[in-house]
Amino acid sequence: MSSETSPQKPRVAVVFGGRSSEHAISVVTAGAVLAAIDREKYDVLPIGITADGRWALTADAPERMAITDRKLPNVAELSESADGTVVLPVDPTSREVVYSEPGMAPKVLGEVDVVFPVLHGPYGEDGTLQGLLELSGVPYVGSGVLASAVGQDKDYMKRVFTSFGLPVGPYEVIRPREWEQDPAAARKKIVDFAGEHGWPLFVKPARAGSSMGISKVDDLAGLDEAVEEARRHDPKIIVESLLSGREIECGVLEFADGPRASVPAEIPPVSDHSFYDFEAKYIDSASGIVPAPLTPEQTARIQELAVAAFEAASCEGLVRADFFLQENGEFVINEINTMPGFTPISMYPRMWQESGVSYPELVDLLIQAALRRSTGLR
Repeated sequence: MSSETSPQKPRVAVVFGGRSSEHAISVVTAGAVLAAIDREKYDVLPIGITADGRWALTADAPERMAITDRKLPNVAELSESADGTVVLPVDPTSREVVYSEPGMAPKVLGEVDVVFPVLHGPYGEDGTLQGLLELSGVPYVGSGVLASAVGQDKDYMKRVFTSFGLPVGPYEVIRPREWEQDPAAARKKIVDFAGEHGWPLFVKPARAGSSMGISKVDDLAGLDEAVEEARRHDPKIIVESLLSGREIECGVLEFADGPRASVPAEIPPVSDHSFYDFEAKYIDSASGIVPAPLTPEQTARIQELAVAAFEAASCEGLVRADFFLQENGEFVINEINTMPGFTPISMYPRMWQESGVSYPELVDLLIQAALRRSTGLR
């Protein structure tokens, strides 16, 4: 904490890791964010959540949070104790964080002014952590409970977009009981969808990200295996038809006067991968084209759609919106990410860098936006 003679700096708790299959990517993102936060302006408290859900006090060591020699980092290796626990208050009148270890008196770590949650996937990006922070009365970076939940569930995300008149591609949803109670009927549902829209299909977990658990299925022979792979990450799955066209992304950032869109980026076809999967994104360092080679009219259109998607889902802070530019010149929105990756090769910060907002400025703008907001209904 700052000295008594100096103005107290806002204290930022960077919360990362978590129980989802995107644990490692969250750690990598946290490393980048911790390295970028202006320590002259903010005090920082790193809090990691282990894969089994323990909140741990971790080292403030961004250099230990990167992917090294294809090895993914994890919170357990960064934790200062194997069994110490960090507890956030669930009392909105107090923002004091407490650390405890078995056999030792609890230690008050001080108050937190804002939380920067860089968790991806369930139990972090899906509204669950946001609900805890609302109960605690602690401001936080990013979208609230509803927008986070909608942004995590591709089924309801597409329903919201459709209700607002935004263009989405064909899809089918298989809910947990459908596959568990009558897999033959669920399989037929997918086959009928393929009969209408054609093979190949993409089979995805409905509530996962970072391309986890996604399979491209060329025919019936590979369907069951793809479904089971998706269900390893989420019992609810979504099936999408192949949308031929260019993959274009656009970032949205909340400024004091409202959300604005970045220059878009293009994800080129990846030669060693059948689609832009986890390996291509994070291990093999696939590079996007920033800015995307679009006409001024196309750029304006995707920026308009990205902000419209941000507003439709009641998002706050930031969003990365992913689109397909079809051969007929029309954009179709694939999905939004309410907490997109901040890894060194992630597209969201790269798009804003090209738009004139550096990585440290981006992190600062997000923290400032969170500090402007109250918790509760707004």
